[in-house]
Formats: sequence, C-alpha cells, structure tokens
Amino acid sequence: MDYFPLFCRLQGKRCLLVGAGDVAERKARLLLDAGADLHVGALDFSPAFQQWAQQGKVTLLTGAFDDSWLDSCWLVIAATNDDAVNQQVTFAAEQRRIFCNLVDAPQEASAIMPSIVDRSPLMIAVSSGGRAPVLARLLREKLEAMLPQHLGELASLAGSLRGRVKRTFASMAQRRAFWERFFVSDRLAQTLANGDRPRADAIVDNLFDAPLSQQGEVVLVGAGPGDAGLLTLKGLQHIQQADVVVYDRLVSEPILNLIRRDAERIFVGKQAGHHCVPQAQINQVLLEQAQSGKRVVRLKGGDPFIFGRGGEELQLLAQHHIPFSVVPGITAASGCAAYSGIPLTHRDHAQSVRFVTGHLQQHGEIEWRKLAAEQQTLVFYMGLAQAPEIQQQLLQHGMDAAMPVAIVQNGTTPQQRVETATLAELATLAQQFESPALIIVGRVVALRPQLRWF
Repeated sequence: MDYFPLFCRLQGKRCLLVGAGDVAERKARLLLDAGADLHVGALDFSPAFQQWAQQGKVTLLTGAFDDSWLDSCWLVIAATNDDAVNQQVTFAAEQRRIFCNLVDAPQEASAIMPSIVDRSPLMIAVSSGGRAPVLARLLREKLEAMLPQHLGELASLAGSLRGRVKRTFASMAQRRAFWERFFVSDRLAQTLANGDRPRADAIVDNLFDAPLSQQGEVVLVGAGPGDAGLLTLKGLQHIQQADVVVYDRLVSEPILNLIRRDAERIFVGKQAGHHCVPQAQINQVLLEQAQSGKRVVRLKGGDPFIFGRGGEELQLLAQHHIPFSVVPGITAASGCAAYSGIPLTHRDHAQSVRFVTGHLQQHGEIEWRKLAAEQQTLVFYMGLAQAPEIQQQLLQHGMDAAMPVAIVQNGTTPQQRVETATLAELATLAQQFESPALIIVGRVVALRPQLRWF
C-alpha cells in the first residue's frame, strides 16, 4: 500500500493552492465543494479565481510563493506550470509536516487526489498511486455508470436511523441483519429514487417491525487452490457477509484479505504431521458459533468435498439441526494442473482421472493394480511424504518406469513451482519440495512443455 486512503473533513480548514491555471481550477472546485477555507497564491489569476474572490469564496495571495503562505494550513496543493516552484512548495510543506499534493508528479507527493464518485454522503475514491491516472479515471467512469444517483439518499436515510437501530436491536448481529435488509430492499431504493419519502418511511417502519432470525448458520466455502481470482462469486459474497470465518492454512492471504474487516477470524490450521487443532474440535467450533446465532463461513482450501473433510463437519451440524449450505471451490487438482499446463484428460492419453489421498496408511488397502493402468491420470493429494511408497507400488503393479510425473507446489500462486520427471525418479524429486504440493502421474504430463502458460 503506497498510499493510505483517508477521507478528510476540510470544512472551515485553511488550505493553500499554489497556481491559478486550468489544472488549479479543477482542484479549487473540489476543495470548495469540501467547504475548505481556500487561499490561492499565484502571479496572475484566471477569470474563475477572480470571480470566486469577488464572491468571497477564496482568498487570493498575489506574488511569488512565500513560506508564510503555509501558516495554519492543513493541506497544500502545488499546481503551477513551473517545476521549480512546485518543488519549492513541496519542500516547504514537508518541513512543516503538512500534506502536499504535487499535480505533475504525484509519485513525489505526500498526498494524492483520487478520482471521485460523488454520491454524498457516500463517496468512492479510486487511485492508482499516480502510476496510471487514466486507468483510475476509466474505473471511475464505470462506477459512475453502475451506481444509481439515489445511493446518496439511501446513505443519508441510513445515517438518520442509526440511533433508532441501536435502541431497537441489542446485539451487533441483529443490527447487521437489519442493515443488510435495509440496503438490499429494492422497494425502498425505488421509492427513494421516485422521491416518495412518506412511502419510504413506511417501508422503513415495516423493516423495523419484521422479525429478525436469531438462528445461526454455517456455509462451507471452497476457497480454491490459492489464486484469489479463482474464488467463486457466491463464495466471495458469503465471506463478506459472515460474522465468523473459520479457516485453515491452505487459504491464501489474498483470499483472507477479502473477508469483511469486522468479522471474527478463527484459525484452525492443520498441516501434514502437525494437527494443531483436532478435527473434532474444529467441528465443535462450527457448532458453537452457529448456536450463538452467528453466520459462520468455514473457509477451506480447494473444494471442501474433495479430501477436505467437509462432509464430517456438516454431519455434526445436521445432527444438531443447524442450517448449512455448501459453495464448492476449484479443487487443487484442477487448478494446479491447469496453471501447470497439464490437462487432466486428453483423448490420446487419458480417458479418466483419479484423485487419491496421499495418506495411504490411513485408508486401508489401495487398489494399486487399477491405479497402475494406462490411459488415465493420477493426482495424489498430500502425497509428498508417501512419494517413495507411491513410486514403489506403481512400479510393482506394472506402471512404466518412464511414466511422466510432475510435482506442483503452491499451485496457482505467484510462488508456484513445477518440476517434471519420470516415475522412477519420483521419490528423489519429492525430497526437493515442501507442502502444500500435488503429485500428478500420467502421459498428460508430457504435454506441459507445449501447454504451459503461467
């Protein structure tokens, strides 16, 4: 984060604008809209500034820049066409610890002016940190087209109801449930858009009178293999509505950053050889949080129903009549294979694919003879530690020692690492990797040099 986004109250606060040309006029209009006590310093002033001065909206400071202009200022904008003057203003502001916006060199400024979508009191600011101002402007234009004008009225109405909401609903969960119903009410939005405030007030009264559900629920959300862009839209919606998010170590940091900031986070990370939170305890956490009336998201890497033990977690909830739902995710096999340029099926090489857990000793006898057959792809989850056993068993049951294999570590992320070898070299190759990693075995691995893209 190169710049910290911050909205400032400037009403009645002295701000200095150095420069009085076309660019300065645009900055001046924004500061005047914000109610700033605007002082403008320049050698000459455009007609717009002269008119504003006659109307008492700005104070004009005629002459070359002087450090005394900064006295009592909260914000400074250097907007002249002289780089030397702009740098002089910037240096003087830095010395006084006053934020300064430098219009021609935003990356050198201590403050930048974003592109703004104004639905007062709702304000949306878009910034590229000065690196791509045209991109920021295009995004602002898209937002302008998407967001209806009455959003400002909706926000104002919400502000007037905050005290009533606090008096009516005792818990934060109840208040959040009310506000979500308030903001998603199509009838209320349309009534405000029509300018019918009496009817809008009646709709609000009905929202207060309608009972709010106190029953908690759990949503099992597959977070995918790592890339936040692979999270489903429905999964994103649920994690941004959750009161509590229970997550494990396979959920990537970019996805965790999408969680609503006031939501409680409970880490129940597990990794091979070190289960810091037993599965039974995880199940109990979900149950207790839901029984307290909260909306709980169980966020699991990959897909929760493919070696994710999601079924076990939901069984306990079902036994206690807790409502639940499932949002599937892109399983690690699919995501890692795609990002590695390895198709899991191919008409010439593999007509089927098998997902196998690498925890071989925990699941009884594996049908190695079937796994060693041709024309299929094998994907071993959590198989690094068992790589020697996988190699030995497949060779013993007739698989070609030259069968291509691949290991994918941190798949779909910028840290992704992929190495290929033959089945005879699998055990040695596995020693070079750390979990989380997948083992892919099959003729399709040979297509990677041609199909790799990531």
